[in-house]
Amino acid sequence: MKQEPARPDLDAVIRQRIRGLRVARGWSLDALAARCYLSPSTLSRIETGHRRIALDQLVPIARALDTTIDHLLEAVDDEDVVIRPEPQHRAGITTWLMSRETTVRGVTIAKMRFSPDHAYGPEHQGVHPGREWFTVLSGTMRVYLGDREMLVEAGDAAEFSTMIPHSIGAVGGPAEILTIFDRDGERAHMPAPLD
Repeated sequence: MKQEPARPDLDAVIRQRIRGLRVARGWSLDALAARCYLSPSTLSRIETGHRRIALDQLVPIARALDTTIDHLLEAVDDEDVVIRPEPQHRAGITTWLMSRETTVRGVTIAKMRFSPDHAYGPEHQGVHPGREWFTVLSGTMRVYLGDREMLVEAGDAAEFSTMIPHSIGAVGGPAEILTIFDRDGERAHMPAPLD
């Protein structure tokens, strides 16, 4: 009989996250304790599991670590860490969703392949709230941003406010990008989900 792997205790995970964030910042127990107004010994006992974690302690700890209670308490769900994106095709663009629907902070990560026949240009510029960021994995992309026109080569990245009229497309052959959209960018640029 195959035994299911043990799921980590959420309390232990929270303690690991607090210690991990503290260590990643290069802070001693004293440094974090001063930032969250707890004694170093209390913080040490919280990290080592010798003291129960109270909500009134988590709030200042999260604030001091520049995170949220939600992130500290986020359930551990690592059953399937591999994302197997399915291509979605529309108007000269193939899109692979590279993040899950429940991505933290409402961002969507996608790989997009633009064919040369994708219609873009000054006459196709649109606007929407938010910001857009992409890096070119292969090929060359042309960005129309208001009255400006820029080429973005493989290895380069672009970031801009999407309240400026914009349009992007491949130059001289197909091009692939990795892009990060906020919620507004996702609504504007991602294909509608398949039914």
